[in-house]
Amino acid sequence: MAELKNYTLNFGPQHPAAHGVLRLVLELDGEVVQRADPHIGLLHRGTEKLAESKTFLQSVPYMDRLDYVSMMCNEHAYVMAIEKLMGIEVPLRAQYIRVMFDEITRILNHLLWIGAHGLDVGAMAVFLYAFREREDLMDCYEAVSGARMHAAYYRPGGVYRDLPDTMPKYQVNRLRSNSKVRRLNQNREGSLLDFIDDFTQRFPSCVDEYETLLTDNRIWKQRLVGIGVVSPERAKALGFTGPMLRGSGVEWDLRKTQPYEVYDRLQFDVPIGTEGDSYDRYLVRMAEMRESNRIVQQCVQWLRANPGPVISDNHKVAPPDRESMKSNMEELIHHFKLFTEGIHVPEGECYAAVEHPKGEFGIYLVSDGANMPWRVKIRAPGFAHLQALEEMSKGHMLADVVTIIGTQDIVFGEIDR
Repeated sequence: MAELKNYTLNFGPQHPAAHGVLRLVLELDGEVVQRADPHIGLLHRGTEKLAESKTFLQSVPYMDRLDYVSMMCNEHAYVMAIEKLMGIEVPLRAQYIRVMFDEITRILNHLLWIGAHGLDVGAMAVFLYAFREREDLMDCYEAVSGARMHAAYYRPGGVYRDLPDTMPKYQVNRLRSNSKVRRLNQNREGSLLDFIDDFTQRFPSCVDEYETLLTDNRIWKQRLVGIGVVSPERAKALGFTGPMLRGSGVEWDLRKTQPYEVYDRLQFDVPIGTEGDSYDRYLVRMAEMRESNRIVQQCVQWLRANPGPVISDNHKVAPPDRESMKSNMEELIHHFKLFTEGIHVPEGECYAAVEHPKGEFGIYLVSDGANMPWRVKIRAPGFAHLQALEEMSKGHMLADVVTIIGTQDIVFGEIDR
């Protein structure tokens, strides 16, 4: 009789649950995973190399395209690295706007994650629920930057422009009646801050809806509890950060341990897990959405009460306003030099990191005094998490591999770079 042997299976790179172009070579004994070998690089765009031939400002939109679910958080780390090397003081209002949009981005990321993770595991409805709220937050992105995703809103020295006083409104057409448009535009009558404030009032009840669908659902718990368990010691050894590390019970959050911008002025808690399994990581991310909502509320209150500049007045770094640029020769020269030649960053090296929705996202920047980076190295959180895929899935069933990829919340733009 022929001897039974393990067989090899290709999972991806066009698999709907691979969350990007991941090719996973699985060695299976029946349906039990013996080895999982991730093959990456299928999305490689050479972002780090491209940055060496672009001015510091021209590389900002590249950051949006790394983790394309957490756009502004990527920009934040990059502009913080430039500001660190140049010693730029960012106006306080700009810091609050950055923190507010960082947390809006965290909610956006976690909404996509819970929708996609639910779909992977077999829960259809939560995807539709999550995208309902994502649409409102995408409208906030569009209101400040003109783009729904790739915003390029953060700039060295602050943000591109102040928050708008009006929100775009729905228009009557053959699909939308007058009464429907009136209802859709109810919370769009005021400024962007009014719209965000309205969102923060109703969002906790939306999270309650997601939790009603999933948290105590027995099928959800059967698929997640005890799957992909990582001990606190292994999580630290493997380089985990963010919800992956906190799900294993390690209380580490850069917003608390190494505060940047105005996080030390805000009230929020850091949720942590106890078991280190996929279910704990789910609970941590759900709690994080509630905490982010709290932070956004505090930022809205402060921004309402404190008008002011939103970008540095150093015209070697930030452009002058349009009015003075068109009426003053010196300002026109500053504007022209800034957008043709770019910023000259002093010689040196630095590392700047933010608490990105997926973990610690860092930029290591080396400047030789020119108007382009000499070297940019991106520390992507998903890269460290993906290397643990084999360890996390060994001994589990083939169907559990999908759950483990989902719980890692990986995006290939930042892994392949």
